[in-house]
Amino acid sequence: MPRILIVTGEASGDLHGAHLAKAIAMQDPTAELVGIGGAGMKAAGVTMIPGVPQLDVMGLIGLSAVRAMIQRIRAIRRVLKDQAWDLVVLIDNPGLNFHFARVAKAAGRRVLYYIAPQVWAWRPGRMKWIQRRVDHVVVILPFEPDLYRRAGVRCTFVGHPLLDSVAPKYDRAALRRTFNLVESAAVVGLLPGSRVAEINMLLPVLLETAARLVAQDPKTQFILAQASSIDDNLLKGLLRQSSVPVRVVKDQASEVMAASDLLLVASGTATLQAAVVGTPMVLLYKTTPLTYRLARWLIRVKWIGLVNLVAGRTVVPELIQEEATAERLSQEVRRLLTDRQAYNEMKDGLRQVRQSLGEPGASFRAAQVVLAACRV
Repeated sequence: MPRILIVTGEASGDLHGAHLAKAIAMQDPTAELVGIGGAGMKAAGVTMIPGVPQLDVMGLIGLSAVRAMIQRIRAIRRVLKDQAWDLVVLIDNPGLNFHFARVAKAAGRRVLYYIAPQVWAWRPGRMKWIQRRVDHVVVILPFEPDLYRRAGVRCTFVGHPLLDSVAPKYDRAALRRTFNLVESAAVVGLLPGSRVAEINMLLPVLLETAARLVAQDPKTQFILAQASSIDDNLLKGLLRQSSVPVRVVKDQASEVMAASDLLLVASGTATLQAAVVGTPMVLLYKTTPLTYRLARWLIRVKWIGLVNLVAGRTVVPELIQEEATAERLSQEVRRLLTDRQAYNEMKDGLRQVRQSLGEPGASFRAAQVVLAACRV
C-alpha cells in the first residue's frame, strides 16, 4: 500500500492535484493519499494534513499573513521529515516546492515533480539543481523531455491537462446565441489575464483597441472572459471608462474562445488553451518597465507565448511591452479578419500545436508514473 504525499499551491495546482488523486485511486485503491491543498484535493478523497491550509503566496499582504505562511512552511517541513512517505509529489508552484524538494530529498524521500516549472526559460542552471533533488519529473509540454534528459533528469511527457478540460469541439452558433452575440458580425474575444496587475495593465489597452476597431467597423462585437480570481468591481470600473459595449462572461474561457472569430490574449496558459480550442489570436503582454528589463535579462527563449514555444516557430504574433499598443493590436486584428489566407494558416498552425500536446488522459498517465515511482 503506497503512501503518497501531494503538495500543491494555488488554485490551479489544487485542480491538477485533485485530478491526479482521482486517477491514482482509480488505478490503485489501496494507495494512501495525503496532501496539502484546497477544496479540490479534499473532494477527490485526499486526506489533508491537519492545521495546514492551502499554500498560496499570491496576494500576501501584511505581517500577519507572512507569519502565517512561515508557520505553514515549517509545518510542512516537519511532515516531510518526520513521517514516512513512499513518494512526495510536488505540483507546480516552484517558489515553495523547490524548497520542499530540497527538504524532502535531505530527509531521504523519493521526490516526483508534476507540471515542472519552466526553468528552461528563466534559469537553465536550475536544471542541475533539479537533477540533484528530484527523482522524476513529469512534464506537459512536448519539448520539455529532451531539455530535462540532457540535464540528466529522469523525465516523462504525459500530455497537457488542457486536453481533458477543453471539449473536442464547440457549437459556435449556439454559443453566440447563449452570449447574445449576432451570428453574422465579427466577434473579438478579450482575455486580459487572471491577476489584478494584468487586468490593470492590459484591459485599458484592449478597450482602446476595441474603440479603434468599432470606428473601422461599427458591427464588431466584443466578449470578455473573466477569471474567477478577478473581482467584478475591478472590471466594472474599467469597463465604465469605455464607450464600447463588452459582454462579460465568467469562468467560461473556452466557450468565449470558441464563440469568437479572433482573440486578444494575455501571455500565459490561455494562449495554449486558445490553440486547443482552435481560435486564431494575437498575444500581448505589458508589465512595469523595471520588471520588463529584468525579464529580458533572465529569459533565455525566443518567444514568450506557449503556442509559439510548442510550435518552435511564430504561429501567433507577440506584441510585448512597447509594441502592445491599441494601434498595433487593431492593425493585427484587421489584418487577420480580412486576410483569409493568413487566418487559415494560423488555424492550421494551431491544429498542429494541439496535435503535439498528445492525447487526452494526462492525469491518468501521470498517475501511472507516480505509482511506478512508488515501486522503485
